[in-house]
Amino acid sequence: MMELLEKLVNASGISGFEGEIAEILKKELSNHVDDIEEDIMGNLIAIKKPKKADNGLKVMLASHMDEIGLIVRHIDKDGYILFSKIGGINDQMLMNQMVTVNTKDGEISGVIGAKPPHRMKEAERKKIIDHENMFIDIGAVDKEDAEKMIEIGDPISFKPNFEKFPNDLIMGKALDNRIGCYVMAEVLKKVDSKATVYGVGTVQEEVGLKGAKTSAFKINPDFALALDVTIAGDHPGIKEDEAPAKIAKGPAIILVDASGRGLITPQKVKKLLINGAKKAGVNYQLEVGEGGTTDGTAIHLTRAGIPTGVVSVPTRYIHTTVSVANFNDIKETIDLLVATINDI
Repeated sequence: MMELLEKLVNASGISGFEGEIAEILKKELSNHVDDIEEDIMGNLIAIKKPKKADNGLKVMLASHMDEIGLIVRHIDKDGYILFSKIGGINDQMLMNQMVTVNTKDGEISGVIGAKPPHRMKEAERKKIIDHENMFIDIGAVDKEDAEKMIEIGDPISFKPNFEKFPNDLIMGKALDNRIGCYVMAEVLKKVDSKATVYGVGTVQEEVGLKGAKTSAFKINPDFALALDVTIAGDHPGIKEDEAPAKIAKGPAIILVDASGRGLITPQKVKKLLINGAKKAGVNYQLEVGEGGTTDGTAIHLTRAGIPTGVVSVPTRYIHTTVSVANFNDIKETIDLLVATINDI
């Protein structure tokens, strides 16, 4: 089971360049759904029709395929790459990271560098280095040499890494949101509903929930669930009330995100999800969040409004290259969703 997740985590797919993820999902789901299509935005839409009596309802599962990353903005005279950030990245996590530049001719390895601390003044050492003062070294001798390897606009992803930790934990880059993609694929394999289920790998969530907006408009579902990760606050440096979800305590049912500026989950959706958890016999957590949003925010405001919920896997160190999650939480998320959808 974990092979698919590892493949998704290690693949490259920053916002706007999700094609590799879409291909993995397409290949994985081809024998488990009735139809697969890609829309003009690049969203992958897998459709599973009911084997039982069709109740005429449409259920949408949305999981964004994109990860945070970088993009080539400029090549200087010495062949170093200056870059822009794509998605929410804290600059301090960028220093000395290994990266992959995805070019039309293949992958080019690089490392993020900056002025060494040995040559910094005392005041400089106390400051976080801004990404605009960093560069990527790809081993080029000058600009002309670099331009033979890369182009302006090439996407840059962080080097793949995926490891198993003790106690059912996994670590890797892009767990946000390859975990959601994995969950969506496994749910589509297992679900047996009277409704038509649309599994959507959405694009460009990290830069504005874009794919969710267009795919939800096209599908116009009766009910939708966004599948994502949420901050696990079970480590030093964070108060329990700031991030109450904990690893190994089951999936988090999000009741409110962004203090209500995002999604406020309808009561009927909350009840459906809690009943699904109880029917599946899995642990679950309830969360009211003050931070970011998910695809659910865009979906629930589509057309005349769509009843929408969010189910997230608690994950440590989100938006870094070393996120940590619990594989049993992932399995319980799948069971919760299958039970919920089968009851619709």
